Amino acid sequence: MLPFGELALYIALAASLLLLFLPIVGLTTHNIQLMRTAKPLTAWVFFMLLVSFLCLGYAFYINDFSYAYVFKNSNTQLPAIFRFTAIWGSHEGSVLLWVVTLSLWMYVSLFFMRKLPIELTATTLAILGAISAAFIAFVLFTSNPFDRMLDNLAFDGRDLNPLLQDVGLIIHPPLLYMGYVGFAIPYAFVCAILINGYIDRTTVRWLRPWVLAAWGFLTLGIAVGSWWAYYELGWGGWWFWDPVENSSLIPWILSTALLHSLITTEKRQVFSVWSVLMAILCFCLSVLGTFLVRSGVLTSVHSFAADPRRGAIILMILAMVVIFGIALLLFRSGRIRQQSAVTLISKETGILLNNIFLSVVCFIVVLGTLYPLIIDMLAIGKISVGPNFFNKTVNPLAMFLLVIMGITPMVRFKKDQLSRIKKPLIIMAVASLIMGPLSNAAYVMYVNNLSHNNEPALPLINPMVTLALILCYWVFFGILAEIALHKPKNASFIKGFFSQSLSRIAMNLGHFGTVVMIIGITMTSYYSVEADRLLRVGQTEAVQGYDFKLENLQDIKGPNYTATKGTFSVSFQGEFLRMMYPEKRVYAASGMPISEVALRASLLDDLYIALSEERPGQSWAIRLYVKPFIRWIWLGGVIMAIAAVVAMFSLRKPERSEK
Repeated sequence: MLPFGELALYIALAASLLLLFLPIVGLTTHNIQLMRTAKPLTAWVFFMLLVSFLCLGYAFYINDFSYAYVFKNSNTQLPAIFRFTAIWGSHEGSVLLWVVTLSLWMYVSLFFMRKLPIELTATTLAILGAISAAFIAFVLFTSNPFDRMLDNLAFDGRDLNPLLQDVGLIIHPPLLYMGYVGFAIPYAFVCAILINGYIDRTTVRWLRPWVLAAWGFLTLGIAVGSWWAYYELGWGGWWFWDPVENSSLIPWILSTALLHSLITTEKRQVFSVWSVLMAILCFCLSVLGTFLVRSGVLTSVHSFAADPRRGAIILMILAMVVIFGIALLLFRSGRIRQQSAVTLISKETGILLNNIFLSVVCFIVVLGTLYPLIIDMLAIGKISVGPNFFNKTVNPLAMFLLVIMGITPMVRFKKDQLSRIKKPLIIMAVASLIMGPLSNAAYVMYVNNLSHNNEPALPLINPMVTLALILCYWVFFGILAEIALHKPKNASFIKGFFSQSLSRIAMNLGHFGTVVMIIGITMTSYYSVEADRLLRVGQTEAVQGYDFKLENLQDIKGPNYTATKGTFSVSFQGEFLRMMYPEKRVYAASGMPISEVALRASLLDDLYIALSEERPGQSWAIRLYVKPFIRWIWLGGVIMAIAAVVAMFSLRKPERSEK
């Protein structure tokens, strides 16, 4: 007899196949009743997948080790909270979460399709049904989490990977999947548009909230993943240009370009083909990310290493998604209504340049991620593409993007005069050129004043830091200038600030979040202090004005691990600041050692202590890091996600168009 969770998967597969065929038959025969079956079938897919997911969760909760997947990813000593999140702790469960997330997006979309033509609704849901059917079949026939292994009933389970026994696992994958999978809605919708009719302002306005929602979730997912890797892996880094990290960054970059393109398509009906193409490619790149993480072709701390044959099936699904979308665009692009006239001095030109640079950055990241894999598969050799490649190619383009970002919001749609914004541009340039070097020098003087005699003084000006700060000030002053230019006549700046439309608030918030993030990236990249030391109990190490004293070491026992716990007293310029407690854990089931770092977080700097390993002479290898402004990276991501929410609210009712 089939487990109830697996039976629900089969019912969901049948409902998905019916969702694919019945509305399409209705569309070709002009049968309204068949087209109307799309909505109830979508609900069936969602509820059956939800039942399957909850059944797997219950199996983890009661430690039902008759399921091979539960046996491999749980343990009787595993805390209950991690037993539930272990559902997506490995390949089979993570793919199930992927299809459940897709069905959730499909179900939510039903409540916003009431005013759409029945033909458009039926076609969109049929395409989503085809995608869900493909992935449900993939789960059932290659990655079934309900496979039985009855001989494991007497054992306690292999345990969840200790790196995943953390609150980050609870938050990061669901957020990331909501972003990844959310791009299926725009993909299906633009394909339905190409099949049924042309794209216009009404359809673009329906499309934008879904892109914003997916982009917002993906932004949060990447930010949380960066934060999780920072404090959990014990390396003190926030981004490693790991191929699996890149797999989520790639669709994020292109969807950022798509958001800007859709604004122009809605207001001026330009770049319509470009918008449709990017909507198709965003979901294709999300499926590519799924392939990279679950194919077994990558070796990464983030990846779910699996049978490469499974990757071949995902690759086939990716090929079908790409071919279907691109073929529709090639043969039906004549149905897309668009304007072609774009003047040099206009917002459209700025957005076009923005899209070009973002697309080039996306291509570079794709190339750097896939090229080593392609070389390896062709048996030509083995090469490695590391952070140096990405930093040298992406950073200059990011600087050009900041220049464009500072100017474009001030320029009008259709046609503008450079003379209108000449004065603000000069003020922005002068202020940025002054504030950038001053800020760099002020921070360095502050740090050098804190440093002890044995620490080398930093140069007063770092050219790269200064350039990045100048560009960040350029964008920030551009936000202020945009507010000043659009305020009512004779109104104060404060009144103009509070009288902004929601769409302009969203734009300015998004750009401000980008500035905050880049300041954090720049400062922590160039001014982090990392000290690897050997310490015995009672010894003190000084790092950038902070004194770290190892007060005590003790052995402790957790629910499923034993650990050595360090007690550090931290002082700042001779005054006691706080106690910090890093741990070195060894998990009972796997015997895997993990460093549980101690953190003191603040917006100015993070203090980071990790116990590495015990050395002869009762000493321990200790990592002491001071990470300036690193919290700004994730704060910037949160601000950008908030901007996406505000932009979605701005679409609830039409706003007065810009003159």
